[in-house]
Amino acid sequence: MNDLKRLFALLGKYRKDFFIAMLFVAIETSLELFIPVMIADLIDYGVMTKDIGYMTVKGLQMILCALLALTTGILYARFAARAAYGWGAEIRKAEYRKLQSYSFSDIDRFETSSLVTRLTSDATVMQNAISSGLRPLVRSPMLLILGVILSFTMNAELALIFIVLAPILGIVLFLIISRVAPLYSLCQKAIDRVNESVEENLRAIRTVKAFVREEYAEDLFDSANDNLRYLGMKTNSIAVLNMPAFLIIMYTAIILIMWFGGEKMISFQLEVGELTGFLSYVMQVLNSLMLISNVFMLLTRSLASAHRIVEVLESAPSLEESENPLEEVKDGSIEFRNVFFRYSSKAKEYTLSDISFSIEAGETVGILGGTGSGKSSLVQLIPRLYDVSSGAVVVGGSDVRDYSLSSLRRSVGIVLQKNMLFSGTIRDNMKWGNKEASDDEIWNVLKIAAADDFVRSFPGTLDYNLGQGGVNVSGGQKQRLSIARTLLSKPKIIIFDDSTSAVDTDTERRIREGLMGIKECTKIFIAERISSVASADKVIVLADGHIESIGRPDEMMEKSRIYREIYEAQLKGGYDVSQ
Repeated sequence: MNDLKRLFALLGKYRKDFFIAMLFVAIETSLELFIPVMIADLIDYGVMTKDIGYMTVKGLQMILCALLALTTGILYARFAARAAYGWGAEIRKAEYRKLQSYSFSDIDRFETSSLVTRLTSDATVMQNAISSGLRPLVRSPMLLILGVILSFTMNAELALIFIVLAPILGIVLFLIISRVAPLYSLCQKAIDRVNESVEENLRAIRTVKAFVREEYAEDLFDSANDNLRYLGMKTNSIAVLNMPAFLIIMYTAIILIMWFGGEKMISFQLEVGELTGFLSYVMQVLNSLMLISNVFMLLTRSLASAHRIVEVLESAPSLEESENPLEEVKDGSIEFRNVFFRYSSKAKEYTLSDISFSIEAGETVGILGGTGSGKSSLVQLIPRLYDVSSGAVVVGGSDVRDYSLSSLRRSVGIVLQKNMLFSGTIRDNMKWGNKEASDDEIWNVLKIAAADDFVRSFPGTLDYNLGQGGVNVSGGQKQRLSIARTLLSKPKIIIFDDSTSAVDTDTERRIREGLMGIKECTKIFIAERISSVASADKVIVLADGHIESIGRPDEMMEKSRIYREIYEAQLKGGYDVSQ
């Protein structure tokens, strides 16, 4: 229940709609409860005495109550819809906002498919809790309490019948709910698996087709889908038992009331209208119990989804800002001081061990090393995408943990090997770097990134639509657009993580020449080609998470075995290492 309380706090401006909807339900229910009394009076004092005037008055009163109940019901639907869909939107907004504050390590704790389910399916379940559950939640207690009171007022002896039967129904419903509650959590996890299968196979559709593994991909989806189907069927097969249980109790109550009520009518202890009105209250009481059972079913499912949502909302970010963070990075100088790093505290070995070096502002630095040597892990510590396990990373003369994350990351640009372009035009994507950038500024960075030529060839140039994920451009073009986008943010430090791997050596040379013109920016190149770091001020070579050697490119042939091996391998492979 604490999870529900946490989420109800998100009602915010829709709280008023929520309570107004409850008020209209209460009014509607009260009006409905008056109708059986009117029916009894209509029969006993109108029909039995053939008083047309009395019957007319009672009939008009009943019509008025029905119309008022209809009006309040319509008004309830309007306010409940506003509250439900508004609440659902606020839940999704809160989750999405929370995800934006997550570090990479925080996101690693949740699977992407699970986060999608929590933002969509789980939020919809909570939304339905109001749109479908608010009405019975208010009506059922009122119908139960007032129905019992009024039925006892009409005939206490007959009322004892459903007072005996009601607990039996309650016990049966409790047993059903206790069985079905754990299954709802399993169903939501099964939806996670289905989303995971769809997301993974769509993202890797080219690989699936390249290896002709469509049938295998279908089998994986079928397995997840069948598991969801099985759990859904099992859950519903138990949940629907509440209807037969309700019907058995309801018809048993009606038979017993008709039996004993008929005897009382024969002995003139009960009027026809009184028995008719009493039966109406009995039906309302039993219906209220059924509504309560449905509310408990809905609440049970809501609790499972609420817990999953609150897990996201209350997951403490692993990266915390200081109380008075620095808002400006002085320059692009970088220093690693005895840095040790591992992705998880449970990991037995460090990804990076005892890393120490310094880079002056405006320097160009190359980082080389084999696969798994820790190159990408090292540079991700500079904008504090991850925190060091021990030691310190200093940027602009201050520890990165002393800066606000937004100011630090605005000063450190990263161009990855696989960059994401967004749906929209080239101009839209460029303005991710600087939303206020003019077309002239955009063309300037496109020229530096050797992207201006192909952009000019597109219909509409800057207004050319890149499609979802940049599907309308090649891999090399996507990399160059990503470089231009990062340059547009004018960072003090820019990191190129093998970001020219999809371009030819001549284009790479043009990009390097363009970047050399940006003197005030510190540039770090992670590369596989010696040519990419040949013009750097210094080269850092990593091996198994350690620094193997540091030096100028012209002295690395003597200082570094790894550098020499890469040089010789690429020379034999036909690379022009002199460029």
